[in-house]
Amino acid sequence: MENSIKKGKHKLPADIKETISKRYKRITKVMNKEFWNNESEFKHSLYVGSYGRGTAIESSDIDILLELPASEFDRYDNYKFNGQSQLLQLLKTAILETYPNTDIKADGQVVVLNFTDGMKMELLPAFKETKWDGTTVYKYPDTNMGGRWKSTNPKAEQNAIKDKDSNVNSNGLMTETCKHLRYIRDTYFSSYHLSGIVIDTFVYNAIGYWHFPKNKDAEKVKPLKTFEEYLLDNFNIVTNNGTLTPTWFAPGSNMIVETGTSIKCLQKVLKKINE
Repeated sequence: MENSIKKGKHKLPADIKETISKRYKRITKVMNKEFWNNESEFKHSLYVGSYGRGTAIESSDIDILLELPASEFDRYDNYKFNGQSQLLQLLKTAILETYPNTDIKADGQVVVLNFTDGMKMELLPAFKETKWDGTTVYKYPDTNMGGRWKSTNPKAEQNAIKDKDSNVNSNGLMTETCKHLRYIRDTYFSSYHLSGIVIDTFVYNAIGYWHFPKNKDAEKVKPLKTFEEYLLDNFNIVTNNGTLTPTWFAPGSNMIVETGTSIKCLQKVLKKINE
């Protein structure tokens, strides 16, 4: 099958990784200067989204979480109307001083930077919160419905996928599959919506004991079906051939994943890798 999953097929070029790193450091420095009174290029920020989970490809957006001081949360939470929107505008203004010629806009939950080389970065301002059980989550603004706060736990998701991708478990098959499904989505079905977290959650739950070969001599028994066939069968079972919208929970964080607008495209992608 020409669209089958192969190891090492979607490595990010070194020059793109370098550009991402330079922009990450520059943005982090701006944010720290604005909110934390220092110019660190590393503190109070982390990669999230597909890049943070290790499932990004060349066309993926780069998501960066920017941690802000707790005092800023109280300030914007006390606004009479949509302080979340005001917070995004403040971050946008700070970034514009560093990237005055870049297309920058506040969009729902993030500040979006569209660079002229085609790279897209999404900046998520957030506030660290420690739960009663010691779990660290981040509250972030959502400007929809008059303004509200949502929570995310990106580190738990990253750790869960890293563990599933390890040599002991899938031997790289976890992240390689997620990358390939993104590639198929962007190559053949770009007019449809399929979020990265839906891809990663589906693969995480469906992968079972499948893995890239760890020892060629020890794995001579061929399975009855290919991994690609197995993924499509699994999808058809949990969605009743695409007619049901399942409730999925993100790896590690167990936060609800919005699947409704992604199921149709995911089905198309899974069929495509079986051609």
